[in-house]
Amino acid sequence: MSTCDVAEHKPAEVKLVARDRAGIINPMYDCQPAGAQYAGIGVKDCIPLVHGGQGCTMFVRLLFAQHFKENFDVASTSLHEDSAVFGGTKRVEEGVMVLAKRYPDLRLIPIITTCSTEVIGDDIEGTIRLCQKALKAEFPDREIHLAPVHTPSFKGSHVTGYAECMKSMFKTIAKKGKPSGKLNVMPGWVNPGDVVLLKHYLKEMGVEGHIFMDTEDFDSPMLPTKDIDTHGRTTVEDIEDSANAIGTLSLARYESDSSAKFLKDEFEVPMHAVGTPYGIQNTDAMLRKISQITGKPIPDSLVRERGIALDALADLAHMFFANKKVAIFGHPDLVLGLAEFCLEVELEPVLLLIGDDQGSKYKKDERIKALKEKAHFDMDIVHNADLWELEKRIKAGLKIDVIMGHSKGRYVAIDANIPMVRVGFPTFDRAGLYRKPTMGYKGAMELGEAIANAMFAHMEFNKNKEWILNTW
Repeated sequence: MSTCDVAEHKPAEVKLVARDRAGIINPMYDCQPAGAQYAGIGVKDCIPLVHGGQGCTMFVRLLFAQHFKENFDVASTSLHEDSAVFGGTKRVEEGVMVLAKRYPDLRLIPIITTCSTEVIGDDIEGTIRLCQKALKAEFPDREIHLAPVHTPSFKGSHVTGYAECMKSMFKTIAKKGKPSGKLNVMPGWVNPGDVVLLKHYLKEMGVEGHIFMDTEDFDSPMLPTKDIDTHGRTTVEDIEDSANAIGTLSLARYESDSSAKFLKDEFEVPMHAVGTPYGIQNTDAMLRKISQITGKPIPDSLVRERGIALDALADLAHMFFANKKVAIFGHPDLVLGLAEFCLEVELEPVLLLIGDDQGSKYKKDERIKALKEKAHFDMDIVHNADLWELEKRIKAGLKIDVIMGHSKGRYVAIDANIPMVRVGFPTFDRAGLYRKPTMGYKGAMELGEAIANAMFAHMEFNKNKEWILNTW
C-alpha cells in the first residue's frame, strides 16, 4: 500500500500538548539573555552589555565558543550582593562609559536585563537617558546607540530573548529616509552557512538586500595579519535603512516576525511572512515570494540547484527513509520546518519537542494545522518541553529510528542506541556544522544525506541489515 493510500484511509491524530510536569529536567533551551546576546553580536561595532551577574555573560559566551569555536565580545555589569539592596543602575552607567572609552569604534550597546535586575526593578530606560547625557558630554563627536532589552530569565527562552533584542535594536535605530529599493531578509537564529546560502539566492536573482543578522563572519578566517574578524556584518546603517526597504521577508515566526511587524507598523514597510525554508516546498515558496516582491525572475541556476537536491533526496527517500520514525527537538521554527521536510522524504516525525511555553501562539500556527492535514501517522507536539520528555517517552516504548536536535540530546541518543543527527544550537560534538546550510535546496540535500549517513553508520555499528549497503 502506498503512502498516499494510507493517508486517505487513516486520519492522523496530531496532538498539541504542554509538558505535564511542573519542573524542568534536562532543559533543551537557554534563557532570554542568551538569545539577546546572540542577536547583539550579529551587529558590527556592537557590544552587548548584560546587566546582571557575571555568569549571565560567561556561560553564554562559553556556549557561543563551543558552537562556533570563536570568541565574542560581550560585557557584563557584574552585579554583586549590594546591588540587590541598593539597585544596580550605577553599574550600567559605569559599564557604558568604560565600553565607550575602551572601544573607539563602538556604535551600539544593547543593555540586556536579567532575572535579578528585573526583580529589583532597575529603571533601564531612565538610566539610558542619563548615559546618553554623559556620552554626549564626553564624546560630543560620537553617536552611540543604547537599546533597552528587557529579558528576565524567569520567562521565555533564548528564542524570545533573540526576538526581543532584535526588535529593540530596530526601534532604537531604524529611521525613515529615501526608499532604498532593498529587501530586508530576517532568517531568525541560523548558522553562518544559512546566511551565505541566502546571500547566494539574492545574488542569483539580482536582488539587493540586507540580512538581519548577518553572521557570515562568525566562520572567521585566520589571517597572516592576525586581525580578528569574528563579528557580525550587519551595520548600524543597515538597521537604520531597514525603514526604507521595499519589504521585509520574515522567515522565522517566533524570532523575526515581531521586528518585521514593527517596521510595518512604524514605517509602513510591507511585511511578508513565509515558512522557514527547510526542505524543497518551503524553499520554493520563499523564492516565489522574493520574485513576487521584487519582480525578479527565479533564474535557471536555482532551478538546477533544486533539481540536484531532488535527485539526491529521491535516491534516499523510498529506499531508506520510508516509515522511519523521527523525534525532533529545538527552536519552534526549526522543529516545524524540519517536520515538513521529513514528510517530503517519507520520514515520519512522530514527536516534536518545542521548548517555549507559548501554547496559545502554537495553536494558531498554520504549519501545525498543515501537519495535521498531511500526516498519516500519530504525532505529538509538546511545548514547554525538555529532554526528559524525549527520554521518558522512549523508555515507555515509543519507537524512534532517528533523533534530530542539538548536541545537548546526545546522551539520550547514546543511552537509547538511536542514531542522532545534529541540527540547531548548540552543536559542539560534530565538526563544522555551523558552516553548512540547513535551509534551501542545498541544505535539504545535505540534511537528507546526514540523516542517511547516520542511519548507515548505525546499521554497521549494530550489524543490523548492513548487507543492504553492499548492494546499494
